[in-house]
Amino acid sequence: MVTEVARVPLPTPFGPFEARAFECSSGNVYLAMTKGSVDGAGPMLTRVHSECLTGDVFGSLRCDCGIQLREALKRIAAEGRGVLVYATGHEGRGIGLVNKLRAYVAQDQGSDTVDANLHLGFPVDLRSYEDAAEVLEVLGIRSIKLMTNNPKKVEALLHHGISVEEVQPLTVAPHTRNSTYLNTKLNRLGHNGSLVSPKPLETTPVDIRKLLGAVRPRDDRPYVVVKYAQSLDGRIATAVGDSRWISSEPERMMSHSMRAHCDAVMAGIGTVSNDDPQLTVRLVSGSSPIRIILDSNLRMPAEAKVLTEEGTTVVLTTERSEAQRRRELTERGAEIVVLPQGDDGVDLGEALLYLRRRGIESILVEGGARVITSLLASRGLADRLVVSIAPSVLGSGVEAVGDLGISEVTSGLELRDPTVHLVGRDVVLGADLG
Repeated sequence: MVTEVARVPLPTPFGPFEARAFECSSGNVYLAMTKGSVDGAGPMLTRVHSECLTGDVFGSLRCDCGIQLREALKRIAAEGRGVLVYATGHEGRGIGLVNKLRAYVAQDQGSDTVDANLHLGFPVDLRSYEDAAEVLEVLGIRSIKLMTNNPKKVEALLHHGISVEEVQPLTVAPHTRNSTYLNTKLNRLGHNGSLVSPKPLETTPVDIRKLLGAVRPRDDRPYVVVKYAQSLDGRIATAVGDSRWISSEPERMMSHSMRAHCDAVMAGIGTVSNDDPQLTVRLVSGSSPIRIILDSNLRMPAEAKVLTEEGTTVVLTTERSEAQRRRELTERGAEIVVLPQGDDGVDLGEALLYLRRRGIESILVEGGARVITSLLASRGLADRLVVSIAPSVLGSGVEAVGDLGISEVTSGLELRDPTVHLVGRDVVLGADLG
């Protein structure tokens, strides 16, 4: 039995909702986030979301819970009516917060998410959906369109009298830190979330994990993937600097999936000044990476989009930058780190060493040409190259890669184990750097 005990308007980044609290006979307190009129109307867009403090509150990348929570609220807001039932007592599939953390320890020692629970003496899944079903009934909802990847949740709600008319998957772009977890849910728990780039890719979906390669950070630097999109004749921009959009929308969705997979995304100040990118994940559901900007003189525009509150931004600079400018950008929310000067700006080796010591394991480098060229010329600071080739010819323009000091063909960079994909109208090649 559940009893409604409080009701209050609750503004959110996704628009206003009404928060309704329910005390359950189980001792839990459930929260229903409702949008629009829900009483007696159906089938109602619904998410029954299991409590996950680490994912929902702290944005943990070990799971996909927080992303699914925000995606569900976004969909309900777009629909104009619906409900999200926040199911407390479901932490760690019902084993509680402390035991979930203990299960994480077991996972770090080699167990998957299923075996970790069993290792601790718990069933694979202890959750009950009886309280959630009763909350829906009190709200007057008996027929739903359920947002879930979990077939067991569908079965449980049907068992407790809720008619599930439609199931809408919540596909999330994987991260290197949760792809094994998502794969286990897919293969051992029957969840139907995809590990590939979400639709609408126009051709065969790309497995982002295979495209990025095996992530193996070193002691002195993260795993580094250099990625850029170019025309058929090797240009990343026209002669006047226009680069929007060389690649197709499906390719850009793939790129956002790659960002979501990595701890950080890096770009030089030239890219920030010319293109004003956000460097966040927007075209797919996923976590935005830490934004790393190389800016030896702090030429960062005050209104640059990378200084928005949508993500964390770290600006790597040198002693050549002015102290006053460092304070100004700090006030804008950026973290300023002063590193040694290299031959052409911030010393890339020192930058990668700093980022690795900071705990970053994987970086996607998206430009510009000077940064790409410096990393490729180093022959040791980058692990993988991903190039998208658009079926267009620009003639004169900005080259993707500058002089690498190569005078003989046999001295060119060796690319190993290449994979080739057709994404929309673009050809995408990924390969390990020799």
